Amino acid sequence: MALARSGLLGPYRPDHLCAMAKAARRWGLNLGVLFAWGAAQGADRVALVDDEGTLTYGEMDARSDTVAAALAEMGVGTAPVAVLARNGRGFLVALVALGKLGADTVHCNTGFSGPQLRQVLAHEGVATLIADAEFLPLVGDAPVQVVLTGEPVAPATASFGAMLAGGPRNGPHRPGRAGRQVILTSGTTGAPKGAQRNLGADMGPLVALLSCIPLRTGDTTVVAAPMFHSWGLANSGTGLLFGMRLVTSGRFDPEHTLELIAAHRARVLIAVPAMIQRIMELPTALRLRHDCSSLRVVALSGSSIPGDLAQRFMDEFGEVVYNLYGSTEVGWISIATPADLRAAPRCAGRVPPGTSVRLLDERGQEVAAGDTGRIFVRSGLLFDGYTGGDTKTVIDGYMSTGDLGHFAGRRLFVDGRDDEMIVSGGENVFPIEIEDLLSTQPGVAEVAVIGVDDRAFGQSLHAFVVPLEGSDLDPRALLDVVGHQLARYKVPRALTFVDQLPRTATGKVRKAELHVLAGSKGRASSRGRAAGLR
Repeated sequence: MALARSGLLGPYRPDHLCAMAKAARRWGLNLGVLFAWGAAQGADRVALVDDEGTLTYGEMDARSDTVAAALAEMGVGTAPVAVLARNGRGFLVALVALGKLGADTVHCNTGFSGPQLRQVLAHEGVATLIADAEFLPLVGDAPVQVVLTGEPVAPATASFGAMLAGGPRNGPHRPGRAGRQVILTSGTTGAPKGAQRNLGADMGPLVALLSCIPLRTGDTTVVAAPMFHSWGLANSGTGLLFGMRLVTSGRFDPEHTLELIAAHRARVLIAVPAMIQRIMELPTALRLRHDCSSLRVVALSGSSIPGDLAQRFMDEFGEVVYNLYGSTEVGWISIATPADLRAAPRCAGRVPPGTSVRLLDERGQEVAAGDTGRIFVRSGLLFDGYTGGDTKTVIDGYMSTGDLGHFAGRRLFVDGRDDEMIVSGGENVFPIEIEDLLSTQPGVAEVAVIGVDDRAFGQSLHAFVVPLEGSDLDPRALLDVVGHQLARYKVPRALTFVDQLPRTATGKVRKAELHVLAGSKGRASSRGRAAGLR
């Protein structure tokens, strides 16, 4: 039923069905078929609008054929290939061309420093790096062959531009294997780890997604989330499978995102919560200047939605926010609909069909109803393990997420990371509760709370607050709010105002950097001012 409502089952013209079957026979049901599948339904349909212009499904399929043939002649694909590119045609052509080669693809974070990139290339055994030219300086002396996504720039040995200038070429023969997609974890608590997936033909997870989120074939979709990460990658692949028109830009800008939605009458926006936070920080008059009434779905993932952000966004843009809770390792776990987020803004939503969740204690036993436990998941989306050979803890077929949570009725609530729980004076504290409360206060844009060493209490709480532009916040008044609404041991003993929170490209807060800032013992830093309250 969900597939039928989406339009993925047709109806299709007989000649289109024959062309789609031919494409599937040639490439198999993997990423290599995505442009060919769309082109079979109409080669002149627009597939992508990016910073460089517009490309049809036929043009994208021909480009990926030509690039795949050229890469095959260079011997690319026998060893893992890394891709370091921003959202746009370079990334998508590389993704599909490598799918046509059956190559294992390592998706690199566009926020990497040079040492981080070289560490990942060495750890993953990468022989070839496909990259945007802006990232060339990061490669350094890494022993890899570099292929640029655009025009040739010394000292690169090859480029898509040069390959395409030679004219169209037929793609290689169907690969003997489906390449694995290696998604790197965020690295917020340590070095990024490669989580490998084999994207096969299992339609169960897609059906579960469509049962909760009303995606349709042919939708115009603005992809703001980075395509290199699991959320952006999954939606880019799904969008191409659905024959959508993908609209994207290499760098996220909140106002430009609204411009894209309005100009293309987009029905869907794919983002992370920090992005809609940035949109809501724009002046109201500026937001209202752009007609975004076409939006029907704003699909979010990557981190929790702070405070009342979803409600405030929906008050202005309509009942459109869907939030997926999941991780790189286990895929999506639960989905919160607009109704869920109205009724319980802190919830992670309901567990979709085909997924099962257990909350376990330290002994591996299920906790009592309503109690907090470690979240374990079983579904068709569990990853195949880290490239280093290790994996997540698995109990009776259920994989650990590393999070703690509880159920209230059928809704799942995530209480926090099990490694971020703070024990202060013998009491367990989850930062998310304080963060959500403070983020709802007037004049507050964003909040992050960490635990710092404390001689008297073992750990104490340190809050970092980003004020809205032009606001004049009183740190003591903010802490009084916590003291009035939560238990005394949940009141931060220090509060620091900062200009911004350090985040990954997918919007997760880099709390390790906040620990460094907290090490200044509450004194003012170059990024803000501090209030040490004891």
